[in-house]
Amino acid sequence: HILNQLHVSGLIVSRDDSGVWVHNRSQVPLFVNSPTLDVPNSRTFSVFKIPPGFSMQVFSWDLARLYSTLRDPAAYDGPFDPHSLRLSFAKGWGGSYARQSVECCPCWLEIMLTPPR
Repeated sequence: HILNQLHVSGLIVSRDDSGVWVHNRSQVPLFVNSPTLDVPNSRTFSVFKIPPGFSMQVFSWDLARLYSTLRDPAAYDGPFDPHSLRLSFAKGWGGSYARQSVECCPCWLEIMLTPPR
């Protein structure tokens, strides 16, 4: 059984044929990173802000399939999961923030996705 929707206080994560969407129903911004929000083999990563009341497609199945043909394992330091996304509540991370890693945020999730068959 595949979960098509996940509800966490103020957050809805939904899956459809095109990908995965995050709907921010909280009072604070959400910050998200996923492999299909960046170009393949990038040494840096992008974190996107989803303001309260907004939604964003955070993962694309089509891009994930395309990127799997372009990905160079030597471009990544350490483990890499091409079907995951990271999300934090109220606090961002990465190059534009004091926190360089999502693990430094006070409240965060890592969501592992099952590719469609």
